[in-house]
Amino acid sequence: MSALHQYAVLFGLTLGTVGFVICLYVLARAIGSTRREPGKDVPATAGSLSRDPVWVRYHAKYYGYALLFLAFDMEMAFMYPWAVVYREEGLTALLDMGVFLAILFLGLLYGWSQGALRRQE
Repeated sequence: MSALHQYAVLFGLTLGTVGFVICLYVLARAIGSTRREPGKDVPATAGSLSRDPVWVRYHAKYYGYALLFLAFDMEMAFMYPWAVVYREEGLTALLDMGVFLAILFLGLLYGWSQGALRRQE
């Protein structure tokens, strides 16, 4: 397959995808009519109107949880491609992942020592 043919296939797929999305949008606008109701624009929490503003700041005590979540989320994001190429790379890949996991484990120990895993009330 020549490079020009590959680009033509890619362009055709892109054009088909954009056309499909536009057709779905037009179909949704034609079938689904919307009505303006005053209750739709009011923020509600569990069925009752909220007294607080919609854009509130989260307390600083949740940042530890967020950072630990991001650390272990990134761990999974890096472990999947590593598992795919592990057999090709061999011991080098195993040592690299061991160092990566050790650094994450040290971060977990630090968070634990600072009380990031303690239940907040």
